[in-house]
Formats: sequence, C-alpha cells, structure tokens
Amino acid sequence: MTFSTIFSFLFFTALVGGLTWYLTRKNEFASRDGFFLAGRSLTFPFIAGSLLLTNLSTEQLVGLNGSAFTDGLSVMAWEVCAVVALVLMALFFLPRFLKAGVTTVPEFLAQRFDHGTELICNIIFLSAYAVILLPIILYTGARGMMDVLQLQGLFGFSSETQALWCVVILVAVIGSIYAIWGGLASCAVSDTLNGIGLLAGGLLITGFAFYMLGGVPDPSGTIIEGTGSFSEGVNTFVESARSSGRLNSIGSNGSSVPFFTLFTGIFFINVFYWCTNQQIIQRTFGAKSLGEGQKGVLLAGALKLLGPLYLVIPGIIAAIMLMKGFQLGNIAPDGTIASDKAYGSLVNFVLPEWLTGFFAAVLLGAILSSFNSALNSTCTLFSLGIYKRMVRKDADDRHVVRAGRWFGVIITVIS
Repeated sequence: MTFSTIFSFLFFTALVGGLTWYLTRKNEFASRDGFFLAGRSLTFPFIAGSLLLTNLSTEQLVGLNGSAFTDGLSVMAWEVCAVVALVLMALFFLPRFLKAGVTTVPEFLAQRFDHGTELICNIIFLSAYAVILLPIILYTGARGMMDVLQLQGLFGFSSETQALWCVVILVAVIGSIYAIWGGLASCAVSDTLNGIGLLAGGLLITGFAFYMLGGVPDPSGTIIEGTGSFSEGVNTFVESARSSGRLNSIGSNGSSVPFFTLFTGIFFINVFYWCTNQQIIQRTFGAKSLGEGQKGVLLAGALKLLGPLYLVIPGIIAAIMLMKGFQLGNIAPDGTIASDKAYGSLVNFVLPEWLTGFFAAVLLGAILSSFNSALNSTCTLFSLGIYKRMVRKDADDRHVVRAGRWFGVIITVIS
C-alpha cells in the first residue's frame, strides 16, 4: 500500500463529506419534512443522483459483470428495462404521490384504503429493511470491496474476517451519520457526489480494460509494455464478443435472463422497485415541485442507459482477455474460476496503482449510499407509521424526529 493510495482514498471520502456538510448546513433538520423529506426542496440533479446511487452498490458491480462474464450482453436487461418503470414513475405514480402530500408509501395506502393496510405495509417494509436489506448491504458491500480491491493485502489485515468486520463497521458508522443526523438532504447530496465518482470510476475501468485488451500478452499473462491500444481493444472486443455469442442481447432459455421474462418477472419487479419501494422513491417525495421530481426520475432513467458500459461490458472484456491469454488474478486462463471473481480480477489487472485509493473511495460511497438510504427510510417508516400512529399520537415534529434517530441507532447496531 502506497501513500498515494491512502491519500486518494481519504481525500475523496473527505471531499464528499465536506461538500455534503457545506451544501446542507442551512437545512432545517428538526421538523418532519426537513428531516425525512429534505424540506421538500430537492432539485432534479440530486433526485437523479440519489435514485441512481441508492440502487447501485458493489453487488451490482460484481454480480452483473459476473453474469455478463458468463452470459454476455443479455444481462443488461436489468439496467435498460428499469427505464420503463422510471417513465411510469415520472408520469403516473409521482403526480399522485405528490398530490396526496404523503411522506411514505404506507401513508398513501392509508388514504386509499384504511389504517390497517398502512400498518401491514409498514410492518412488511420495516421487517424487510431491518432484518434482510440492511445486513445484506453491509455484508455484500464489504465482501465486494474486499474482492474487488483485495483489501486484506492492501491494508495489511491479518485475516479475511478482520478485514470484513472493519469494512462493515466503517460503512455502518459513516452511513448512520449521514442518515440519522443529516436526514434525507445529506443522503441525497452525498449520493449525487458519490454518483459522479462512481460514473467516472466505472467508465475509467472500462476504458483501461479496452486499452489492455488491445495489447499483446506475454507468456506470464501480463501485457507487453507499449502494446496497449484503445481502438484495437474495441475492435477486438466487437469481433470476439460477436464470434462467441456474447453480443447477443436476447437471452436464451438457459441464460440468467431469458428473453420472455422481460415481459413478466422483470417488468413487475421493476415497477415495484422503482415506483413503490420506500427506500428508492422517498427522495422523489422531497422534490421541490412535481416538475423537478419528474425531471429527476427521467434523468435517472437516462443515466441507467449508461449502466451497461460499466456493469456489463467489463465482464465481457474479462472473458475475452482470458481467451486471449491474459492472466487475470485468481481466474485461470481457462475461465474455470467462479464468474463473481471476474470484475475484481479485471479491476486489479487494469487499474493503475495511483487510482486504487480513489476507486476504493468510490466503492465505499456506493455502499454508503445504499445503506444510508435504506436506514433513512427505515427511520421514516417507524417514526411516522409506528411511533406517531400507535405509540404517541400527540407527538410533535421534534419528538417524531428524535424517535426516528434513536430507532436508526438501534437498527444500525443490530444490522
């Protein structure tokens, strides 16, 4: 581990934290709308950035690229099909949510049906977030960072378990600071800043990978110095991916995303996820106006179309590099090692050492965004759906926010 690695990691992480504090320092966090909905003042860039980063974490980077390593371009369906649901959200769901003036999805159901339906929905969401989602984000995020960046060796941890716990605790502490004390405003701003870093870092990985792919491997499987070429790498990618069938975007019955599931399972999953999932859509409730909210959702949809460039293409490049004789870390040249190692091995192969710290900070930011958004939504659901509705009906905004913060602390420790 070099000084440049440590410096770039700390610099980008501190930069995001500092800018988030500066941009939200005048926000009112004591009121219900101020804490849970950023004072209903979010503009479309922050809504789009927060939507994108709440969705993305290391499990997508590792998982989708791993699927692309095996199945090729067809797995991009998870990214591009989400755009349909985001259009539905912008044009159909969001106007109704904002007209109702709600803070949570269960609150909207209470208006349409009854408080019993609201309670059931609150319990389902809280159970799913507290028991399933938050622990999974912490574990898979830490696991993904360790695999992609080989943190055990990079930071000199004595064991894999020690490295895992350190990353989990780091994410939990920093994420809870954003969510519990900064509210939705801090989450949205930090998500947007981390989103810029993730987009830049992800595209850099793809660019470096194309450059390496255009080079010539030596007998040990590393690139011969001076032979790299971006344009030659793109040509090699197109030719090899086409000949191996990995450019086929229509999944076969045996692939991880069969074509006909686009119209059944994937469509309905996306509609739930992007249109009714409290963790995702809470930032749209905080929109300054309907127009700002719609622009933010549609911009997020446009950015999702770029997803395959860093969530799918690198996995295919890794498969082609193996076919060309490059040795990618723990993956054998015959490709027999598990596909979920593909992205991490590619990153370690193509990423210059001076960018390792920056990319580590980007990955940490992606995990933080998913964690703090889920935690903030958990606090919101408990405060407004359980505490205010059932425990202390006469509680003012100050007590409701305080209850949400303490509940967030408890859930963080349990997770």
